[in-house]
Amino acid sequence: MPETIIQVRDLVKQYGDNTAVNSISFDVNEGEVFAFLGPNGAGKTTTVEIIETIRTATSGDIQILGMDVNKNRTEILKRIGVMPQDFSSFDRLTVWETVQYYARLFGSDVDIDRLLKLVNLGEERDKHYVTLSGGLKQRVGIAVALVNDPEIVFLDEPTTGLDPRARRDVWEVVKDLKKRGKTIFLTTHYMEEAEVLADDVAIISKGDIIAHGSVDGLIDRFCSTIHVAIKGAGPGVKEIADEMSLVSESLGNGNVQIEAENNEQVVEILNSLKNKNIGYGSVDIRKANLEEVFLELTGESLIDKGDAK
Repeated sequence: MPETIIQVRDLVKQYGDNTAVNSISFDVNEGEVFAFLGPNGAGKTTTVEIIETIRTATSGDIQILGMDVNKNRTEILKRIGVMPQDFSSFDRLTVWETVQYYARLFGSDVDIDRLLKLVNLGEERDKHYVTLSGGLKQRVGIAVALVNDPEIVFLDEPTTGLDPRARRDVWEVVKDLKKRGKTIFLTTHYMEEAEVLADDVAIISKGDIIAHGSVDGLIDRFCSTIHVAIKGAGPGVKEIADEMSLVSESLGNGNVQIEAENNEQVVEILNSLKNKNIGYGSVDIRKANLEEVFLELTGESLIDKGDAK
């Protein structure tokens, strides 16, 4: 069995009469990417900052690497790395100098050039921080989080505001860290990010964890719908759905989507198209995703904008 490296039990955080985190519990296993998902204001950043020892819980118990966060803060900080939301550094320092500065703060003798290569910044080592793109700045932030060779790396919204290419570059860095045995605690409001990276997912909404499990497990449990989009559909496609008592939707331009409940129904839809000689351009078959799980659980869509708190 995998070793539990973070254990959270009955965590509560209150600000006056407002409950930001409402008695949540979960575990994070060694060597996995754990994604903590939720919309703005869900309680994600509050929770992770308590785990990082930055904030104090109202009540509850948190163990990191077998140590209590309230009693062993100094020792815990030596063994974790943190990239906070909206990471920023000194404009006129080079990338190499930036990492060196933080390494000295931690008393670390890390090989800076090797670390920069690890996060794909070797070619940028002599560039000033101010000249870097958003994606490169985020990679500097990850490098800083690694200066003390931590066992657990906390990445809080590491790709917010990045363009798709830069976001994927950061994803590759996270994947490489996992291959090297690091445990990654990823806080994000991008569902696709969790689908690509996470071994385990917890979804938080309004201070409560409303679902927890693997990506496939959550989809199978809460939203097992299979979307069958028939493009350039000829007459009769909707009748197939009606005959099978399935929901169908016109997507415009002759495209129709049928919501199947299992693989057998998908096969039946395809066979009906053939047997009824119904013409079509192409068929796109797609499982539900985490965004649809969130919609099913909360009744609202998760909008990828802003920084989650």
